Amino acid sequence: ARVVADLRLEFIHALFKTRWEYFIRQPVGALTNSISNEAARSAKAYLEGTKMLAALIHAVVYGIIVFLVSWKATLIAFAAGLIILGLFWRFIHKSKRAGKRQTELAQSLIAFMNESLMIIKPLKTMAREHLADEVLKKKTGALKKTIKKQVFAATALSAFQKPVTVIFLALGLYGVLVIWKLPIANVLVMVYIFQKIMNRLQKAQKDYQALAVAESAYWSLRSKVEAAIKYEEQAAGARKVSLNRSIRLDRVSFAYADDCWVLDKADFDFPAGSFTALVGLSGAGKTTAVDLITGLLRPQKGEIWIDEVPMAEIDIKKWRRMIGYVPQETLLLHDSIFVNVTLGDKELTEKDAENALRVAGALDFVQALPKGMHTIAGERGHMLSGGQRQRIAIARALVHHPRLLILDEATTALDPENEAAICKTLSALRGDLTILAISHQPAILEVAKRAYHLEDGKAILMPDLLTNGTEEVDTSVANA
Repeated sequence: ARVVADLRLEFIHALFKTRWEYFIRQPVGALTNSISNEAARSAKAYLEGTKMLAALIHAVVYGIIVFLVSWKATLIAFAAGLIILGLFWRFIHKSKRAGKRQTELAQSLIAFMNESLMIIKPLKTMAREHLADEVLKKKTGALKKTIKKQVFAATALSAFQKPVTVIFLALGLYGVLVIWKLPIANVLVMVYIFQKIMNRLQKAQKDYQALAVAESAYWSLRSKVEAAIKYEEQAAGARKVSLNRSIRLDRVSFAYADDCWVLDKADFDFPAGSFTALVGLSGAGKTTAVDLITGLLRPQKGEIWIDEVPMAEIDIKKWRRMIGYVPQETLLLHDSIFVNVTLGDKELTEKDAENALRVAGALDFVQALPKGMHTIAGERGHMLSGGQRQRIAIARALVHHPRLLILDEATTALDPENEAAICKTLSALRGDLTILAISHQPAILEVAKRAYHLEDGKAILMPDLLTNGTEEVDTSVANA
C-alpha cells in the first residue's frame, strides 16, 4: 500500500514540476494510466518479489535442518530443485514478455480511450462513435491475446511443476533407501523436509513469474518519473514584482522546432492597467506570446521584462500567483461551482466567490440554481451551458484578485448580450488590473483600445485601427 501511494505521489509531484514544453507533449491518457494502472502493478511486483524472498528463506531454513541429517542428500535436493526451476524457465520468460507487451498495450488503450471520451460529443453528433469503437476493439483484442499468453504460461508452470517434482522425489527416495541405505526414520524426516523445500522453491518460482509479469509497469513508471525530473522547471530567480509599470517583450524569438520561428524578434509593450488585444491568424503566435509572459515558455532569443526586471531574475511562482487566466477551452471540475471558482483554496471564502461571480456576470444564474454556488457543475461542467461555463472560468480567474488578467478567446462561447455585459465589466476593471485578451470578437476589440496584430513572427501595434471603429478592425484583420 505504501509503495503504490509513494509511486503515485512521486510521479504526480515530478509531473507538476515539469516545464510546459514537456507536459504538452505527453498524452493525458498515458499519464493517467501510469498514475492508476502502472502504479498498482508496480506495487504488485513489489509484493510478489517480497513473497518470493520469503519462500526462498523458508527453503534455506528447511535445507539447514535436513543438512543435519545428510549433507549429501541436501546438496542433491537443492540441485534437483535448481534443475526443476531451469526446466520451467521458458514459462517465466514468456510471462515476462507478455507482461511487457501488456504494459505497452494498456497504455495505448487507455490513452486512446481518454481521448475518445474527450471528443465523445462530436463523435455521437456526427454518428462517428463506431470509428472509435473499432479502434478500441482492435486494441482490446491485442491486449486480450497478450493476457491469454500470460495466463497460459502461469497455468502451464503450475500444471507441470507437481508431476516433475514427484518424479524427482521418487528418484531421491530410491537413492537414500537403496543406494545409501539410510535408516527409515531418517528417510521419513528427509522426505517431509524435502517436500517442504520443493514446495517453497515452486512457490518462489511462481512468485517470480508474477513479479516478471508486473515489473515492466514499474520500469515504465520509473522512466516517466525520471523523464519528468529531467525536464523539471528551474526556478528563474528570487526577485518580486508588483506590475506597476509594464510588461515588455524585447526582440523575443521562440520556436517549437528548429528554424520554425513562431515569434521572430517580436516586440510587445503592455503598460500596467492597460487593456490590450492580440489578433492574428491561427498559428501566428498569440498563445505562444501569452505563454512566454506567464513563464510557461522561455524565449530562445530576447528577454521579457516585468517592471523592467528580466524574467530570469523573477520568482516565477509568485509572478504566476498574480495572474488570472481564462483559457479558450473551458473545462470545469466535477464538483460544486464554489470549488470550481476557488479551486479548493482554503483562504478564499464564499464571499470571495460571490464577488468574483458578480464581476463575471454569473451571480444571477448561479443563485437561481437549486443549491446556489454549491450546485455540482457535472463532468467537465456539462450541467451548465457553454456561456455559463465560460463565466465561471472568468470568476475563477478573478477570485484571487490578480494583477494581470489573460483571456484566451474567453468570450467566444457567449451570446452578444452576455458578451457585451462581460466586456463592460472588463472595461471597468481597466486601470485596476492589466488585461491581455486573445480575441477576434468585435466587443473585445472595441473595449481593448490597444491591439497587436501578429504576422510572420512580428507584432505590429495597431492603435489607428481601434480608433476607427470595430468593423474596420475586423476587416483589416481578415484581410491581413
